[in-house]
Amino acid sequence: MPELPEVQAHAERLTAAFAGAELAAFEPLTFTALKTFDPPPDAAVGLPLASVDRRGKHLLLRFDRDPALAYVVHLMQGGRLRPDAKQARKPRGGVARWRFANGDALLLTEPGTERRAGVWVVAGDALSQPPLDDLGPEADTVDDWQMAELFATHPMRLHTFLRDQRVLAGLGRRLANEICHRARLSPFAPTKSLGDTGAGAVVTAIRETVAEGLDYDRDRDDMSASAERPSAVHGRTGEPCPVCGDTVREVAYRDYTVHYCATCQTDGKVLADNTTSKFLR
Repeated sequence: MPELPEVQAHAERLTAAFAGAELAAFEPLTFTALKTFDPPPDAAVGLPLASVDRRGKHLLLRFDRDPALAYVVHLMQGGRLRPDAKQARKPRGGVARWRFANGDALLLTEPGTERRAGVWVVAGDALSQPPLDDLGPEADTVDDWQMAELFATHPMRLHTFLRDQRVLAGLGRRLANEICHRARLSPFAPTKSLGDTGAGAVVTAIRETVAEGLDYDRDRDDMSASAERPSAVHGRTGEPCPVCGDTVREVAYRDYTVHYCATCQTDGKVLADNTTSKFLR
């Protein structure tokens, strides 16, 4: 799933390419594309696109109007929002399309059959309404003191904490793995035991990994694929850790995999590959 760096860099690309273009039509291409009914999906027709912004892992297509109007887009696991040069009647994987008066278009696509990507049309303050109203602070804006407070307020495993959008917005599986490794902390470490030192290490690791990801994706013409993004441990099971040379290991769950280095993160302890691992520090 695209995370904070990829979505931010893509929002910047889309703003540069489409800002100022007048919307001619919005076309839901699947039954599940549109998640709202009021305001109507054509409410921005005739208005210029002001910018494409980001909140958490969501894109916001903002149009000049008073009150403000935005299309909030969640890409989910494999969705993409790209320029649509062909504008085919039934594009493969097509979810929704924005057509502009100058002939350009944007197409939201999603592979597979789940069709979880979607669009919310929101009037007024988009940040105070679904689906954005329950998001936590942007992960790369939290300081050491705030992180320590969040640790105390949300006792859970560190890896789970980092992926919970209600606690911190913008991080996902890859960055959770990379942050734990860079902070030299077990992904299963309980947040309530990390204290100020752990909070500082996590804040530094978040800012460094997000900056690294931004640098990578800003140097591209389109959003990167997961396997292309910078990683020391994520997706590298069996490879040597770039810090210490130990073998990168994994704990596999049904929906995701935790990657870690035992030497760097767990004092050499190998975590049991199931949900009842006892090695929490």
